[in-house]
Amino acid sequence: MNRSASRTLLTIGALGTLATGSSAWAATVQLKLELPRLNVAEYHRPYIAVWVEKAGESGPAVAQLAVWYDIKKQNNAGTKWLKDMRQWWRQGGRNLSVPADGVSAATRAPGEHAISLDTHPALAALPPGKYDIVVESSREAGGREVQRLPLTWPVKAAATAKAQGEHELGALELNVKP
Repeated sequence: MNRSASRTLLTIGALGTLATGSSAWAATVQLKLELPRLNVAEYHRPYIAVWVEKAGESGPAVAQLAVWYDIKKQNNAGTKWLKDMRQWWRQGGRNLSVPADGVSAATRAPGEHAISLDTHPALAALPPGKYDIVVESSREAGGREVQRLPLTWPVKAAATAKAQGEHELGALELNVKP
């Protein structure tokens, strides 16, 4: 499949406070996500889910960060296809009431987009440990793809993690700064 240089930028800027004793902690977490423009006869915007899992474990999700789906369908019919994001669905998506405030958003076309989650309570509440930021994409009449990026919480040093999608996702980059 061909893809152009069009990119979707999903920015998760999480500024959380984690109390450890009497000190407060704050960090910026930014995820860049490329949704390639595919040359297909009938293009459908992908559903996207972004969540956090403990590193080395496949679920359950410890935090839901973003779910992009067709929120404008009458009678909430867009939720019917959420289960096509199979890993997300099994790792906690089925238990999430959508639309979820601060998590749900409309699907995105190829291009640049940003989501700012500066005060996302799910990230702010994470206990210290090693995690994976998991990104899943699923598209009607298309494919499904999952990518993982490591995250150590709380963030003590600047770090970058990268992954390369094969078809439904392009380049992913997670940048963290204390």
